[in-house]
Amino acid sequence: MSNIKPNQLSQQAKPFHDAHSNAVEVTDIPLALYIHIPWCVKKCPYCDFNSHELPVDSQLSMYDEYVDALLQDAAMQQILTQGREISSIFIGGGTPSLLPIAQYQRLFDGLRKYYQFSSDIEITMEANPGTLEHAPFAEYLEVGINRLSIGVQSFSAEQLTTLGRIHNPTQALSAIKAARKAGFERVNVDLMHGLPEQTMSEALDDIQMAHDAGATHISWYQLTIEPNTVFYRSQPILPNEDRLADIEESGQILLQNLGYCNYEVSAWSGAADKPCQHNVNYWQFGDYLAIGAGAHGKVTIGQDIIGQDIIGQDIGNEMATDIWSIDSENTQAGIYRFSKSRMPKSYIEYEEAHVQDEASISAPKMVGWQAIDEEELVSEFMLNALRLHGGVAWSLFEARTGLSYDSIAIQVATLIEQGLLIDHPEQLQPTELGKRYLNQILRAFL
Repeated sequence: MSNIKPNQLSQQAKPFHDAHSNAVEVTDIPLALYIHIPWCVKKCPYCDFNSHELPVDSQLSMYDEYVDALLQDAAMQQILTQGREISSIFIGGGTPSLLPIAQYQRLFDGLRKYYQFSSDIEITMEANPGTLEHAPFAEYLEVGINRLSIGVQSFSAEQLTTLGRIHNPTQALSAIKAARKAGFERVNVDLMHGLPEQTMSEALDDIQMAHDAGATHISWYQLTIEPNTVFYRSQPILPNEDRLADIEESGQILLQNLGYCNYEVSAWSGAADKPCQHNVNYWQFGDYLAIGAGAHGKVTIGQDIIGQDIIGQDIGNEMATDIWSIDSENTQAGIYRFSKSRMPKSYIEYEEAHVQDEASISAPKMVGWQAIDEEELVSEFMLNALRLHGGVAWSLFEARTGLSYDSIAIQVATLIEQGLLIDHPEQLQPTELGKRYLNQILRAFL
């Protein structure tokens, strides 16, 4: 993401509305919030997320400073709600359960001052199965967190060691059971398959054990080797393609037999649960604010807030504008990406400026703010929407991108003829063949 502030946006960015565009009603676009907690006890060798091992000299004041920064960040982004409620929150990391429960209480007390939560808001927190890193699960319920995502990855002691996880199988099983006993009705369990030298029975046992322990939702995804990871530099021996295919097919059959519904590539909701609302919002190209070190957001800007600043006052000096204002001269209504400083230290050391009445405002640095042009809008919408096996309504394409169906009609017709998209006037959905060749569909929209 480039270092571009709204008042420096390139005039080459394509306008939101042209001959192939429709008006977008911002208030109809769901709005979510992502919160990033960047620390881990230990960095896993497969992980390429923005996570950092806890400093050896870490102190409780570090958490105070970080939550202060999160709340300042939230205040700065309040204007971007444009009157909308927050429909879901996802707390990711890192290991979010490292943040003390008292800090979560302070965080949510503050967030409710800046944002209106929907009455049925879904609030998910990622949790480590280790017993030393998190508070009793009931305390998370008390602050408003109502869905847990527990990063188990495997119930094999040998595989957990290979993956660099700090928990053991007993702790993993205990964490799931303790969460359900505490009152969590929705508990996702993250599991990996295609692990180094993994057998079929190991992969299937992981699914069965998660289900038996009380998982209501399972995220079952294949281990991939990503750049900038330990596994990339020293690659383990993974199952060959034939074994991977067998494991995937058998795992899917088992999940179906256990009553889980595969609504997205790697997401399975149980009979007593439902799809993760927050992730579905991503895949349906909704908006999401983002606070925390390295957090990325996406937001649709309506004409009504162009020319306003981050706190709804006339800042009127250059230093404040450098923090972040929505500049009416160069910023058009449209869809924007943004990101925050990756390093926790840099994120906490946020900028400060003075407004006209000499009061000060402070905010974590906005290191990226960029309009998404028309070509990117099409490819990003498709990249997300086609992950959903049930697809999305064609009307959603127009409502979320501001583009007309006519602008992609030729590509769609070709893909239907090739048997990759279902021939339906109201629904964008891959065929069974299309699910296997999603990359070919996506290339058509590049």
